[in-house]
Amino acid sequence: MRDSRLMREMFRAVAPRYDLITRIFSFGMDRRWKALGVSRALLRDDAVVLDLASGTGDFSDLVLRHRPQAKVIAMDLTEPMLHLARMRGQGNVVCGDATILPFADASFDCVFSGYGLRNFPDLNAAVREIGRVTRPKGLMVSLDFFLPENPVLRWFYLGYLYLQGAFWGALLHANPRTYTYIPDSLRSFLSIRDLSSLLRQRGYAHVEARSYIFGGIGLHWAVKE
Repeated sequence: MRDSRLMREMFRAVAPRYDLITRIFSFGMDRRWKALGVSRALLRDDAVVLDLASGTGDFSDLVLRHRPQAKVIAMDLTEPMLHLARMRGQGNVVCGDATILPFADASFDCVFSGYGLRNFPDLNAAVREIGRVTRPKGLMVSLDFFLPENPVLRWFYLGYLYLQGAFWGALLHANPRTYTYIPDSLRSFLSIRDLSSLLRQRGYAHVEARSYIFGGIGLHWAVKE
């Protein structure tokens, strides 16, 4: 279980460079994967959407480009991230913890999460809360880093992420440990297949996943029963 206070402090520090780092670590594909996540969600024009662990509001921006009449709420643990989301034009923002969502049951047609599940202090609690606030037949869409199932690929992938994190942390923050939180968080996380199984166990009737970078990045769509 991760410490929410430490996570908040870390993301406050990296907020100004967050988008740059996600682009670098995803080989520049991050925005394209998120756009695919939105387009395949098949949202109604008047959909009510939660962008959970919103960061600077990438998913919010893509949803509103795709469905301008949608109502989108961006929620993140850190105020600096939400400040950047506001600067991009996202007016509906909430600062809070994903394991205790401040929304009524069945509030949203879709919940998006970009690199959020891996960092939540309690994954099971967060998935349960996401399910609670999602309407029946609603959707959860998640993009995240994952552990490749192949042990050799896993070893190389974690090593690559660590070296990249150390390099960019030293260059941008004069602290090599700044971005090594990504491989550190992955060591106790899941594979793409494992998350799909967890979502089915938690009441999602149909789960689809796409794998990228040899299983190191996964995009999930999960329909609530």
